[in-house]
Amino acid sequence: MRIYIAGHRGMVGSAILRRLQARQGAGAAEVITRTHAELDLTDQAAVRAFMQAERPDVVILAAAKVGGIHANNTYPADFIYENLMIECNVIHQAFAAGVRRLLQLGSSCIYPRAVAQPMREDALLTGVLEPTNEPYAVAKIAGIKLCESYNRQHGTDYRSVMPTNLYGPGDNFHPENSHVVPALIRRFHEAARAGAEEVVIWGSGLPRREFLHVEDMAEASLFVLDLPKADYEANTQPMLSHINIGSGSDVSILELATMVAQIAGYTGRIVTDPSKPDGTLRKLMDVERLGGLGWRAGIGLRDGLEQTYRWYLQQADQPRQ
Repeated sequence: MRIYIAGHRGMVGSAILRRLQARQGAGAAEVITRTHAELDLTDQAAVRAFMQAERPDVVILAAAKVGGIHANNTYPADFIYENLMIECNVIHQAFAAGVRRLLQLGSSCIYPRAVAQPMREDALLTGVLEPTNEPYAVAKIAGIKLCESYNRQHGTDYRSVMPTNLYGPGDNFHPENSHVVPALIRRFHEAARAGAEEVVIWGSGLPRREFLHVEDMAEASLFVLDLPKADYEANTQPMLSHINIGSGSDVSILELATMVAQIAGYTGRIVTDPSKPDGTLRKLMDVERLGGLGWRAGIGLRDGLEQTYRWYLQQADQPRQ
């Protein structure tokens, strides 16, 4: 079995790679990887040549251009173009190379802004998307529909999983273009070291978000990939085939910030800035479909944040410790 992981250096892709490499015995897979410098997934000809040369048995599409609210608002064209190109090239060229089984990783932002909570899989395409990340969401919806369309027309076994907000080792801690957990970890770490009296967080602090540790996400992804085709199809529909992956619980952004501050040793004030966008007021995934198949998250938020903070400290520049 030869498995190609697209995006093996990203947070999720690297976690999936670690789990595959840890598998022992005769059934262990040969894992194929390429860095961005070696293979630009937005280059159709390059992806075609790679797939034809390597002929993987399975493809895991974990590559994507990702970012938080600021990045999505600032670079909408980049987000929709690059993600559409990656999905179209990898999925189509995988099919052209005879790949019968593929797993595509999406995002919870595919669901409408005003949607019943927790968000069920059948909420897809039932309302208007959150404006701040609509281009990215449209691209991820297109990825689901690409997989479904190839399954319907060509009989492939292409599956999609939609994770909630992810965090953990390997995350992007850029001060402007990161997601909320790594952004808060860096901000409170630096504030604690500087002895800052207050830290300002974007928005009102009231929106609620669900978070899943990346190691749980990797485990769930391989769980779905390994499901017998009959089980997967029995729990999905041809035109509603994606499966949610989440922890099943959420916290407010202010509660999250308070937790991160405690872990980082910050004792100053936490101030909200309602002039900045909140995004969707609540995003909680309905994970009963996955639970019914036999998988549930195992890493609690506090434990996961503490682990992630330790990893961040190991990566941070020594003068800031």
